[in-house]
Amino acid sequence: MSTKKVEIIAQPQQPHFVGDGFRVHNFIPSSFGLDMKRMDPFIMLDYNSKFHFSGTDTPRGVGVHPHRGFETVTIAYQGKVEHNDSAGGGGIIGEGDVQWMTAASGVLHKEFHETDWAKQGGIFQMVQLWVNLPAKDKMSPPKYQAISNAEIKKIDLGENGTVEVIAGEYNAVKGPGTTFSPVHLMNAKLKTSGKAEFNFPPNFSTAALVIEGNVIVNGEEKVATDHFALFEKEGETFTIEATENSVVLILSGEPLNEPIFSHLPFVMNSREEIVRAFDDYNNGKFGYLED
Repeated sequence: MSTKKVEIIAQPQQPHFVGDGFRVHNFIPSSFGLDMKRMDPFIMLDYNSKFHFSGTDTPRGVGVHPHRGFETVTIAYQGKVEHNDSAGGGGIIGEGDVQWMTAASGVLHKEFHETDWAKQGGIFQMVQLWVNLPAKDKMSPPKYQAISNAEIKKIDLGENGTVEVIAGEYNAVKGPGTTFSPVHLMNAKLKTSGKAEFNFPPNFSTAALVIEGNVIVNGEEKVATDHFALFEKEGETFTIEATENSVVLILSGEPLNEPIFSHLPFVMNSREEIVRAFDDYNNGKFGYLED
C-alpha cells in the first residue's frame, strides 16, 4: 500500500467565542483551503483548545438555536457540557465522552457548561465536528447518541499507547457511533516514542488534530499541539509517532459528492431547501425548547 502524505499543516486561527461558553479555533472551513467541499463529509470543525473558565452560578454556553441537514459531534477532553434538544435528546458529557446529535429534518437545541462544573470552573477543552448527511437522509427523524467513554472501543497498542474508536473502525474493531455514510473517528493516545499506523481509502477526506503533545507524521512532518494536518487524497497508509505523550484526533470520511448549500444553521442540497428550512423553522415545525 502507498503512503498517504500530508498536504497542509494548519496552525490554529485566532479564537472566537460561540455564545459565551465555547472559545474556538475554526479549522473547517478556514482560510487554508479547508472548505466544505474539500473536507466533505466534514463541514465544520471548531476546536476549543485548553481555556480556563472561572466559576459562575450562571452556566455559560449557547442558547436555543435550530439545525437541519447534518449531525453535530461533540468530543469532550476536559470540562462538562449539558445538551438538550426539541426531539427529546439530552444528557451530560464529561472527560472522554461524546455526544452525537443527528439534526436531520430539524431540531432546536442548546448547550451549556454543566451546572456543577460551571460553579467550580476549570480547564475546558472540546471539539465540535459537523458531519454532513446524504441527501436521502437529510429529512430523516432526529436522533441523539450519548456515547460514554466506557462504551468507546479501546485498542491496546502495548508500549505505543491506545487507539479509542468512536465511530468507524481500527484494526477491525468497530466503534459505537452509528453513521449515515462511512466515517471513521478516533483518538490516538500515544506514549512518548509510541507509533500507530492508520489505513483509509485514498479518496476519503482524512485529517488529524493534535490535542495534546507533539507528533511526527510519516517520519518527517512535525505537527505541534493544536495544529491540524490534512492528508492528500492519494495513498492509503500513514504513521503517527509521538515525541512526547500525545493525543491525536483522527477523522476520515467518504465524500458524499453532493451539492452543498449552507446558510447559518442549515446545510442542504439546494437554495430552495434552505428557504424551506427557514419557513419550517419560522412556522414552529422544529418543535419547542425552553431557553
